Amino acid sequence: MEKEKTGNAFDLFLFRRVMAYTKPYRWTFFGTAFSAILLTGFSVLTPMILRETIDKAIALKDQDYLLTLSLAMLGVLIGQVVCQLLFTYYANWLGESVIKDMRIKLFNRMVGFRMEYYNKSSIGVLVTRAVADLQRIGEIFSQGFFTIVADLLKMLAASAIMVYWNWRLALIVFAILPLILYATRVFQQKMKVAFTEVRAQVAHLNSFVQERITGMKIVQLFTREKAESRNFREINEKHQNAWLKTVWYNSFFFPIAEIVTSIAIGLVVWYGGLQDITNLGADNKGIIFGFILLIEMLFRPLRQIADKFNTLQMGMVAAGRVFRILDTESRIEDHGDLEVPHMDGGIRFEDVRFSYVEGEEVLHGISFAVEPGQKIAIVGATGAGKSTIINLLNRFYDIDSGHIVLDGKDIKDFRLASLRRNIAVVLQDVFLFADTIAANITLHDPDIRQEGIETAARAIGVHEFISSLPGGYDYNVKERGSMLSSGQRQLIAFLRAYMRNPSILVLDEATSSVDTYTEQLIQQATEKVTEGRTSIIIAHRLATVKKVDTIVVMESGRIVEMGSHKTLLAKKGYYHKLYEAQFMAEEEMA
Repeated sequence: MEKEKTGNAFDLFLFRRVMAYTKPYRWTFFGTAFSAILLTGFSVLTPMILRETIDKAIALKDQDYLLTLSLAMLGVLIGQVVCQLLFTYYANWLGESVIKDMRIKLFNRMVGFRMEYYNKSSIGVLVTRAVADLQRIGEIFSQGFFTIVADLLKMLAASAIMVYWNWRLALIVFAILPLILYATRVFQQKMKVAFTEVRAQVAHLNSFVQERITGMKIVQLFTREKAESRNFREINEKHQNAWLKTVWYNSFFFPIAEIVTSIAIGLVVWYGGLQDITNLGADNKGIIFGFILLIEMLFRPLRQIADKFNTLQMGMVAAGRVFRILDTESRIEDHGDLEVPHMDGGIRFEDVRFSYVEGEEVLHGISFAVEPGQKIAIVGATGAGKSTIINLLNRFYDIDSGHIVLDGKDIKDFRLASLRRNIAVVLQDVFLFADTIAANITLHDPDIRQEGIETAARAIGVHEFISSLPGGYDYNVKERGSMLSSGQRQLIAFLRAYMRNPSILVLDEATSSVDTYTEQLIQQATEKVTEGRTSIIIAHRLATVKKVDTIVVMESGRIVEMGSHKTLLAKKGYYHKLYEAQFMAEEEMA
């Protein structure tokens, strides 16, 4: 789709969509446009005063008139400075206001996308859209649209004065004008293609750098530094070549524009002087000087329009990319009307089938029930479908068929926010933001106070560990919690879930990557937090699920056994094999 549009110099539909965001700031928009009109007026006054100075004040040696015209020129200059100041400030203010609104809308859109959207999308590319591309859209106003409008007004005013002063000299200028118009048109089309390539390479570069920095440990562990450096050089070279193509077009266009301008000035001076010498017309000295300024007003804005049109085009290319995300339909339908502050916690899966990729089913008719307050464990080999069940319970994905029922109501009957507020999940791969421990626990919820955090931390036995860190609860864990061990991150995640006082608690391999001491802390906290609360424990280590009410054993997306720990061991079935294999492995390691 992107390639289909690169031949167009300008996309009017996209432009209208961008301009729609200026409606809340319409008075600023019209004020900026008015300042552009005033700038045009002050600009054309300069050659008019110059002509009057040469033809009247200097020619007649009128000192008083010369002083008056000089003061008038000073007034025009001050007016230009004031109007330029207002024009520049409010054009930039409008652009920043528009991209602020668009960025908020884009972020709100992205936080509502399905998880599968992020599974298929590059994080680096999405960051580019939300930051760099939106900044380009802002330049449509600060350096593009309004500047082009102001320049067009100057060109129209200059053309009208030329015709009024001397239509013969005006015809000479207008005869040269098609050359630069044609060059400008070709330049615009070429630059649109070039800038599309530039934005693609920028996104590719950002994505590569973001992924390698995030995965630097893997790069170094597998000694891939030289290989990744080679890959980066290739990507960076493509990025450089894309930019050099724009430089190449600029290198051709602007010298041609300068030559054409000089030719026009030379022809005006020659023909105007010839008229004076041959007495074919009136005294043209003032007109010739005025024409030189008017030609600059006509041709220089045209060159600037081409340059500003580049900015406008880059903004439009960026707008196209941003609007593609805004137009993406990848949201979980939230048509439920049930808003409940608390659930009893009854869960029932009825013949649930699900596939991440159409035609490749990963859950095959799953059915089980959890009574309110009951503790249930889901176990099985990697890829059995354990975590998928949790994803479906939180409606990160919607099922293909069957029903998921909470407290006797279909899961789709609940408002999505209400549903997720009642379910707290502690994941195996804990994500912490580059913020304080307290902020990572509360996620900036203003209703949670420091005293409450400390009380909860003492209850589950982690207050001592947090207090031992520099700054305690104000300790900044840096990006992804890199300043903490994996076990410490698990404890923070556990406390974060506990603070929500959920109706349903899910522990997804929550003790799989922690040391013995930390595991003991979590086991102690688990017993406390699961009291009287529906709990689902997904575990790889079977020793951690002996005390639950029911164990659901899964294999290849199917439930193969259900029952208590003792019952399943007595059956000597699949669970017994898993338990024996794990027990033997732990004995060998010991």
